[in-house]
Amino acid sequence: MILACMLAVGGYAQKADDILGIYFCVDPFTKKQSQAEIYKADDGTYQAKVVWTNDVKGQKFVGLVFMHGLTYNEKDNEYQNGRIKYPGRRGTYRSYVRMANGGQVLKMRGYLGISLFGMTVDWKREDKVRPAPTH
Repeated sequence: MILACMLAVGGYAQKADDILGIYFCVDPFTKKQSQAEIYKADDGTYQAKVVWTNDVKGQKFVGLVFMHGLTYNEKDNEYQNGRIKYPGRRGTYRSYVRMANGGQVLKMRGYLGISLFGMTVDWKREDKVRPAPTH
């Protein structure tokens, strides 16, 4: 019975590549909607780029890599050491990411200095990139 419990718990263990995919998010400053794709870079870290936005003016940011350097820390069960260059804002923010709701939500924390001085934004996993706005 103990072995069965251990196997059941082990079945929920997160793997580093579980973060890969398309995520929907709402800009915490402007409230505009966008999607980001998290993918694995050639150096083995994880990056995110803008793949969709509902803002016609924001279309110029599609393809922009705005987060890089994330590495998976299995012990802490989180992605750490990320850097975010927020489109349209000065400065670079540090970041870490935790997965929630069985990998359907990312809790992305961006901050300056120490994580106490930051903001957490939920990104929700989606199956595909949305169509570009036509207005």
